[in-house]
Amino acid sequence: MDASAGNEMVAVPAGRVTLSDRRTWRSWPVELAAYRLAAVPVTQALYAQVTGRRPSTARGDRLPVEGVSWTDAVRFCNALSESEGLAPTYRLHADTGDDAGDVEWDASADGYRLPTEAEWEHACRAGTVGPRYGELDEIAWHRGNSHERTHDVGGKRPNAWGLYDMLGNVWEWCWDVYDAEVYGTYRVLRGGGWFDERWSCRASVRRRSHPTLRIDDVGFRVARSPLPDRRPHPPL
Repeated sequence: MDASAGNEMVAVPAGRVTLSDRRTWRSWPVELAAYRLAAVPVTQALYAQVTGRRPSTARGDRLPVEGVSWTDAVRFCNALSESEGLAPTYRLHADTGDDAGDVEWDASADGYRLPTEAEWEHACRAGTVGPRYGELDEIAWHRGNSHERTHDVGGKRPNAWGLYDMLGNVWEWCWDVYDAEVYGTYRVLRGGGWFDERWSCRASVRRRSHPTLRIDDVGFRVARSPLPDRRPHPPL
């Protein structure tokens, strides 16, 4: 597989994942239907192809795009959907700007979207139960081996479901609000990045950030929901 394409999708099976938060010591189970997730984070080449922009600090077509906000990622998902003739997943008010509170998810749309954090963790684990799906240096770019920079996507070993860079390289935006009562519209980030110590590059680690943040260790990957089966059922 050419993992540098940036939007090749992997079928992720239905399942159940238990999320946890060390700050509040809460944990909660989530049941998931099957979905699809990009094999790699969105690359700079794909982002430029779709948006005409190159916002990243480092430059390289196969590097993961970074320096993108959560709302940038949402707009990218809609633009990529439209470029492929799919229904955009997100409804943005005309005056949305960078206000994440004005973004609505149309669950009936067949276009691209951000994964939920439960989808992200389920896909990252790929059936494993430990903190990582393999030896860290074999699967991830982190502070100990990255030379403090991003690296081409797909350069490390994938997990059992064929997903690359789920840990390390860049943090990835998810759809979810982190904790609305405490942090308002702050959104969830997952996966750890090239500047993080080993502890942060684990399947369960959650980070939060304002949806307008643009920084050089935060990117994203896209997901799609399966199309509903509209075929006529045979008569009983």
